Amino acid sequence: MAITRADCHDLDVRDPLRELRDEFSLPPGVVYLLGNSLGALPRRTAERVAHTVETEWGLHLGESWNTAGWWDLPESTGDRIAPLIGAGPGEVLAGESTSVNIFKAVAAALPLRPDRRVIVSDLDNFPTDRYVVEGAARALGSYEIRDIGSGDSLDGVLGNDVAVVLLSHVDYRTGAMRDVDAVTAQVHAAGALMIWDLCHSAGAVPVKVGAADFAVGCTYKYLNGGPGAPAYIYVAPRHQEAARNVISGWHGHAAPFGFEPHYRPAGGVRRFATGSPPVLAYSALNASLDIWEQVDMREVRAKSVALTSLFVELIDQLHPDLALVSPRDPERRGSQVSYRHADGYPVIRALIDRGVVGDYREPGLMRFGFAPLYLRYVDVHDAATTLAEVLGKELWRDEQYQRRLTVT
Repeated sequence: MAITRADCHDLDVRDPLRELRDEFSLPPGVVYLLGNSLGALPRRTAERVAHTVETEWGLHLGESWNTAGWWDLPESTGDRIAPLIGAGPGEVLAGESTSVNIFKAVAAALPLRPDRRVIVSDLDNFPTDRYVVEGAARALGSYEIRDIGSGDSLDGVLGNDVAVVLLSHVDYRTGAMRDVDAVTAQVHAAGALMIWDLCHSAGAVPVKVGAADFAVGCTYKYLNGGPGAPAYIYVAPRHQEAARNVISGWHGHAAPFGFEPHYRPAGGVRRFATGSPPVLAYSALNASLDIWEQVDMREVRAKSVALTSLFVELIDQLHPDLALVSPRDPERRGSQVSYRHADGYPVIRALIDRGVVGDYREPGLMRFGFAPLYLRYVDVHDAATTLAEVLGKELWRDEQYQRRLTVT
């Protein structure tokens, strides 16, 4: 039986997360399926940032480093992110970008396995992960990079020469999801250290970093921290005193206001701080984290599975020839669905013109991200029917959609 919009409306009425949609500012007439790239704006963010600008900065000036807690933002914000990835207090530091934190994690992990010279990376990781691994291997010595593909087993690459394995929990192209516990256990059994990239996980699926050694992630996707929001790094407590931050900046010093001429690392995860925190960006992120502290991630995951499964089922009904590249099993899928189409880029452009916002990734992949806090079931129905119309009527062939924009 075909799924109707009325069926989807009934699901929205019963949705335990439905009231959270009002927390976000969404353009009228737009179905936003790009929360896996840039999360929607929380309504409270503008007021929070304005307070930081006008009161903390404008009135209190430099006193706010103490009175408003500016100095402690990397740790206090990290502690708020920690529950979303299954970590505890003092285990997560918020700051820098994902790329910088990948470099920090790799550079800290390698000396912990000094007799091993191999870094295992997935060629299907988000490119910055692989790029940073290349840079670290060059900068830190004669390290070999051993690559796998997203569908490959680690069995053939793990050996007594592997120091570090860096993998994404959720594949940015397809949404395919790895088993964190099983993979971490396999890596540890081989004597290597495990670094997880959680960029497409936190705020979309429940995450337990568990036995992992390091993890990194961003906050501008499902966590709605805003463009350029601070990223984060997780450092397992057992490594915090031995691991060293190779970018040994002032903010990670044991006594920064002692102004000593030589570096001494701070205790705990604070040693992974480097430079001054971008206070306005932290302000925006913390406004969003206020919302996340109200959320049960089990409900988020349940709705994520329901939304993505609904979209797949609707496309199966409306345009069954479209090639699904995401796992059909929702237990193996994050909160996005991707389809392959030879002309995927102009299809996405045509969709955006009709109020359905997804994005495009090479080669030929149309990505649709499902953010459970603000996406409705009727939105999924509208998106699927619009996609079917664009494909069925070949509306994407319009010449205006063939020109590539800088950001796809």
